[in-house]
Amino acid sequence: MSDTVQAFLLQHAERDTPGLKHQGQVWSWRDYVGESAARAHLLHAMVDPERPVHVGVLMKNTPEMAMAIAAGAIGGHVTVGINATRRGEGLASDVRRADCQVLLTDDEHIGLLDGLDLGGARVVNTDEDAWRRQAADAPRSTDRFRTVETMDTFMLIFTSGTSGDPKAVQVANFMVVLSGATLADKFSITPADVVYCSMPLFHSNAILAGYAVAAQSGAALAVAQFSASSFVDDVRRYGATYLNYVGKPLAYVLATPERPDDRDNPLRVAFGNEASDRDIEQFAERFGCTVWDGFGSTETAVIITRTDDTPPGSIGVPFDGVAVYDRETRQECPRAVFDEHGRVTNLDSAVGELVNTTGAGFFAGYYKDAKATSDRLDGGMYWSGDLAYRDEKGFVYLAGRTSDWLRVDGENLAAAPIEQILLRHEAISQAAVYGVPDERVGDQLMCALVLRDGAALTPDAFEEFLGAQRDLSPKAWPRYVRIAEELPSTATNKVLKRELRAEGTDTADTLWIRGERDRDYAAR
Repeated sequence: MSDTVQAFLLQHAERDTPGLKHQGQVWSWRDYVGESAARAHLLHAMVDPERPVHVGVLMKNTPEMAMAIAAGAIGGHVTVGINATRRGEGLASDVRRADCQVLLTDDEHIGLLDGLDLGGARVVNTDEDAWRRQAADAPRSTDRFRTVETMDTFMLIFTSGTSGDPKAVQVANFMVVLSGATLADKFSITPADVVYCSMPLFHSNAILAGYAVAAQSGAALAVAQFSASSFVDDVRRYGATYLNYVGKPLAYVLATPERPDDRDNPLRVAFGNEASDRDIEQFAERFGCTVWDGFGSTETAVIITRTDDTPPGSIGVPFDGVAVYDRETRQECPRAVFDEHGRVTNLDSAVGELVNTTGAGFFAGYYKDAKATSDRLDGGMYWSGDLAYRDEKGFVYLAGRTSDWLRVDGENLAAAPIEQILLRHEAISQAAVYGVPDERVGDQLMCALVLRDGAALTPDAFEEFLGAQRDLSPKAWPRYVRIAEELPSTATNKVLKRELRAEGTDTADTLWIRGERDRDYAAR
């Protein structure tokens, strides 16, 4: 197995099969590698080789974005994925923190940089004729660059920032190679396949579960912008046989009206993480494909994968060394005990933080952030910040982030299991559960719901539904129910609960409230 992304790409340099697709354009692998090498030559002429050769990319999924990533691999420099949804000082601080010498952008995003202190980074607009002429005139040779080593940093990828400021994860070539080879082998991806990547290429999911698969296998990489309404049309247009996802895309697609010919498409496999059990099952049935959902963070230190016998509600079996620990006692939590209704009876003691007991795993640390790195590696173990519990067979169930551990009327509650229960209702497309301050002590439980297109839900129907869920604790009935058109989210479709918490009940959306000691919901 080739052990760097550079080696992956160079093995396709003489191949004339499709390598890159975007809308109506197609580049062969020969042309894709050559165009990317030309850009690497240009970039290396712009930088100071005595400083870290870091090239930022502030773009959505475009051919230039895909070529910038390949240019980093071929040229042996570090590509920095800049989150295209960041704004103002947050955006500028990401560029500065990552020591970007050059920042590649385009017409759509260059205006975001006006007046920002980028730490001296040279801004290049790749939509300008000057850049295109220079790229056309640059050499396409691939033999003038340093040979990349296995553990060299391939990219700096910022965390999604759902629980604080984003941090730049150092993603080694090894991790990309391992992911690409594993997934391509698992799903039998070959040069005849098309990898459809509509998740943002500045995020780890798109790189590890999309880009890496195409680079390893020689399949064509189709880069696109995610759209739930045009999903099936895109899959057909590109001939997509494999796609990656993260967050809520499956739910977004399922919320669109069904078509009688939905199954008439080339898609074989959808691989990603954070989909609900219901969405996995319904997406597979509706579009006639396999959906394989796993779990892994940008840091890739905690990895969990589903098996054929994974029970409902579980995200699967952890890799060796991954466990659930109590951060205060530094001891492994006891396994969850379920009653006859499927309710966990020892939630207080069973819920803990997902850790890698062997250390950093594949995590190479945060760039120029020793404190955040040491916090993650507290006591020689990697602490993920994700809450979970395990059953007696070792299967893992998510309970949310550490901020999702709620104290309601003297009882500890975890947000994720409640969200899974709410998603059983056919009218509900998305559910976010979070705490708002109780006027006395602790939290009051609130949920924000997004309904499927054309679906309706009344307070009485919601109350009846909750009453029928035998594994729902009486204290887990939301006090406040917000019916929203959409939920605030990151570029990778993760709900920003901190924004929901900050808004609390101060919203123009429909809001239902139940009495503190009863189960009757009424509109505010």
